[in-house]
Amino acid sequence: MPTVQHDGVRLYYEYDDAESTPPVVFIQGLGVGRWSWHWQREALSDMYGVLLPDNRGNGNSEAGLPPLIPRLPRALRLLFFTKVAGYSTEGLAADIEAILANAGVERAHIVGASLGGMIAQQYALDYDRALSLSLFCTTHGGDEAVPIPDDTLEQMFDVPEGADQRETIRHRMGPAINDEFESTNPDVMDQIIDWRLEQDAGEVARESQGAAGANFDASDRVGDITLPTLILHGTDDRVLPVKNGDLLAENIPHAQYERIEGGSHLFMIEDSEEVNGYLREFLADA
Repeated sequence: MPTVQHDGVRLYYEYDDAESTPPVVFIQGLGVGRWSWHWQREALSDMYGVLLPDNRGNGNSEAGLPPLIPRLPRALRLLFFTKVAGYSTEGLAADIEAILANAGVERAHIVGASLGGMIAQQYALDYDRALSLSLFCTTHGGDEAVPIPDDTLEQMFDVPEGADQRETIRHRMGPAINDEFESTNPDVMDQIIDWRLEQDAGEVARESQGAAGANFDASDRVGDITLPTLILHGTDDRVLPVKNGDLLAENIPHAQYERIEGGSHLFMIEDSEEVNGYLREFLADA
C-alpha cells in the first residue's frame, strides 16, 4: 500500500502500471474517493499508467485535523475552516507534489474534477511536473465565478431526519447527477454508494475540503497556464454551473473547451464514453 508522509499527514495513493510513463494523475472532487474515476481508469489503463491519490481526509489518507475540531458545533467548524486553519488548495496541491515525488514521477498529465480541478489548477501554477491539464466541471474562482447555488449547497451537506447512511448519501448526490440516470441505473447507484461508504471523506474532513474550494481564487493567475489544457463541463451542472467552464475557456490561453450537452456535475460517470473519447484524443496530442 503506497503511502508518503507530508506535512505530518500520511497520504495514500494507487499507481497502476508504474512502468508506463508519463502517467495520468486523477484528482477527485469534494469529499469523494478514487471510485469517481473508475470509468476513466478502466478506459485509459491500456495506454497509460494511472495514479490515483486519496486527498487528505479521503479513503486511506489521514485527515490531519486537530482532535478538538470534531467536537465543535458545525457552524463553528465551518467558520474555523474558512477563516482560520482549514485545508487550502495550496496545501492539497502540495500533497499531490509529495505523492508524485514519492512515486518517482517526473512528468504527468493532471486531470481534476470539481474541487480536484481547483487543486489541478493550483498544482499547474505552483509546480513543474505537469505535462498537460484536464479540468472537468470546475472553476477558477474569484468574483466572476458562478458559486454553488444555495439550495444545492444546502442539500450537499444536509442530513435528512431519520435517514441512514445510504439514504443520506443518495440525498446529497441529488444535485450532482441527472434524475433519469439515477432512476434507470439502480445497480450503478448501489455500487457508487458502496464505494462512497468505503472511500469518501468523513464529515469533518469534507467540511474542510469544502472550505478549500470556497476560498479558492486563481482568476488572476489562470492566464499564466501555458500547458495544453482540456476543459469539459456539463451544460446541466447544478453544482458548478456551466458558466464557470465558459470563464475558464476564456481565460486559459488556447484551451480546448467541450460542453457535454445535458451533462450533470458527474458527467464523467453518466457520459463516460463521450468524456473518455475527448480525454484519449487530447492526451494523445498533448
